[in-house]
Amino acid sequence: MVEHCRKENTLSAPVSAVRAERLRVKVLRRRELEYCSLWRTAFASHRKDRRFYELVEDTIHQDFDYRYFAIIDENGQARAVQPFLMVDQDLLAGVPTRLVAWVSLARRVWPRFMRLRTLMVGCAAGEGHLDGADEATRCVNARALAATILEHARSLDTPLVVLKEFPASYRAALQCFVEKGFARMPSMPMACLNIDYLNFDDYVRRKLSKDMRYKLRRKFREAAQAGPIEMSQIGDVTPVVDEIYPLYLQVYERSTLRFEKLTKEFLCELGRRMPDKVRFFLWRQGGRIIAFSVCTVQRDAIYAEYLGLDYTVALQLHLYFVVMRDLISWAMANGYKSLHSTGLNYDPKYRLRYLLNPLDLYVRHTSPVINCLLRSVLPLLEPTRYDTNLKRFSNFHELHGS
Repeated sequence: MVEHCRKENTLSAPVSAVRAERLRVKVLRRRELEYCSLWRTAFASHRKDRRFYELVEDTIHQDFDYRYFAIIDENGQARAVQPFLMVDQDLLAGVPTRLVAWVSLARRVWPRFMRLRTLMVGCAAGEGHLDGADEATRCVNARALAATILEHARSLDTPLVVLKEFPASYRAALQCFVEKGFARMPSMPMACLNIDYLNFDDYVRRKLSKDMRYKLRRKFREAAQAGPIEMSQIGDVTPVVDEIYPLYLQVYERSTLRFEKLTKEFLCELGRRMPDKVRFFLWRQGGRIIAFSVCTVQRDAIYAEYLGLDYTVALQLHLYFVVMRDLISWAMANGYKSLHSTGLNYDPKYRLRYLLNPLDLYVRHTSPVINCLLRSVLPLLEPTRYDTNLKRFSNFHELHGS
């Protein structure tokens, strides 16, 4: 085991007091983190704390190779842990199929054309975060990582390096990566809705347009005519996982952009390992589950993470809007002030008056020559440029803003 993780962290000075040049960065596997007391509280201020990273590694494989960067001070003590994974990445994953049909011809001869082994810093299932107690600490950690990450990528035989979906609030801390030749580009953003209203009807009356209010009333009326739809909240989906997992797969298969694919084990273990952070919701009609949602919570915010819908009835019953109505109503009744949603499906979010929460990708090839070429084509590979709904949001400019 490594010495810096065997020691208890009796820190005599904050990381911000340590110069980045004096920090070392070491690659660890999960089993080595078990001896690192720092890891036990990593990302504690986020809804997806270190338990979530462990859960993802244990239950979502997909040829992901999970590792961790340990940032170590001159005394040999770990000051921060930054998760990463290695994966074969299709560089055209965010580009519409109609625009890259020619690639299939090239891949008949060169199967790995526009595919690269990638070192991806962040979380396989969600946005990335920097470990550290405050902004100064995170900046120092980021500089230490930026100074050494290309060397680690070469040793791990991963020519492409990506910082995956870091919120815009990290732009100042991650500017050091831009200075090292990384290109920053927007990823598909999350979305946020202010739900600080008396109830759902108050929100609809005060926030939505007259046309949208009329459409919602019609949708809910048509859904009610098909029979009652009842929502319930549970803490463990294990007894119903065989019913809900096919609904998740229906939504997953319809998505134009995919990365991680959840497993039944993930859904079952999520409630067991993180009961304080996770809420499960089910919708039944006539006793049959027709929809479910997995949400996480942090202070007065609730995050809609994963959705499952039965598409044999989803369109007829306007299930997406029924789910949103019931989630918003439950969140309001339980004191939550904002509802956050993962990316994609932006048209209804625009109509419901969400705002965008920008997420950034930082991309670099380890070869300076190839990196120059890559930077010239990255704007064409940027996924947000092909979703016209994004431009309708009032804060769309923040996706590219500094």
